[in-house]
Amino acid sequence: MKAPTRRKPARRERTEQKVWRGALLLTGALAIGALGGWFKRVRATQDKTVTLSDPSRLARQFGSLSDEVAAARGEAAMVRVQLDRANAVMDYSTKYEIPADLSAAIYDIALSEGIDPSLGFQLVKIESDFKRTARSPVGALGYTQLQLATARFYDSGITEQRLLDREINLRIGFRFLKDLMGQFGNDMHLALLAYNRGPAKVAEILADGGDPKNGYSDAVLKGYRPPHTVAASPAGGGLR
Repeated sequence: MKAPTRRKPARRERTEQKVWRGALLLTGALAIGALGGWFKRVRATQDKTVTLSDPSRLARQFGSLSDEVAAARGEAAMVRVQLDRANAVMDYSTKYEIPADLSAAIYDIALSEGIDPSLGFQLVKIESDFKRTARSPVGALGYTQLQLATARFYDSGITEQRLLDREINLRIGFRFLKDLMGQFGNDMHLALLAYNRGPAKVAEILADGGDPKNGYSDAVLKGYRPPHTVAASPAGGGLR
C-alpha cells in the first residue's frame, strides 16, 4: 500500500514562500538597479563630447554595465546559498524535532569542521538525543558525549562547564570525528567505532586481526545518505 504523502506544515509552507518571494524581489531589484545605473550614466553623457564616433567611451560604459550585471548575479547566487541553508536547517529541525537554533548550530559547525551535516545530526542523536547536559556513566558530556581527556587534546584548559557549551562541544566533537576519519583512511565505520570505543582500542583489535564492530557505527549510519559534495562552510571560526 502506498504511503500517504506527508504535507508540509502550513506554517513552514508560508515561511518558505516568504523566503523565496523575498529572494526573487531582491534578485530583480539588483538587476534593475544595475541596468538603471548604466542608463543614467549614458543619459548624463549625451552631450557634445560623447557621440557614436567615440568607441572607447562606449566600450568603457558597456564594460561597466557588464561588471554591475556580474555583481548582481553574484548577489543572487549568495541569496541562493542562504536559501539552501535555511531550507536545510528547517528540514533537519523538522526531522529531528529540535529547535531551529540548535539545528542551525549543528549544520553550520559540522560544515565548518569538514563533516557532512547529515552525519553530524546522526552522531548527536545517537550520542545524546540532542540533550545539552547529557552525561554518561563514564563521564562523557554534552551533545557529542566527549570525555574531558579527549576534549583537552584540543583545548588543554577546558573545564566541564565549558565543555557543556553548545558551540564548543559540537566543534570539538566534530573535529575529533574528522581527525579519526583521516586516521582510519576515511573508513566511516572505523572512524565511528574509534569515536565510540577509542582509537587505540580499535587499532589494537585491527592489529590482532579482529573485528571492532559493536553495532555503534551501524546505529549512527542507519538512514544516513551521504551527499555528492559537502558545501563550503558559511560559518567558520575556531574554539573559544
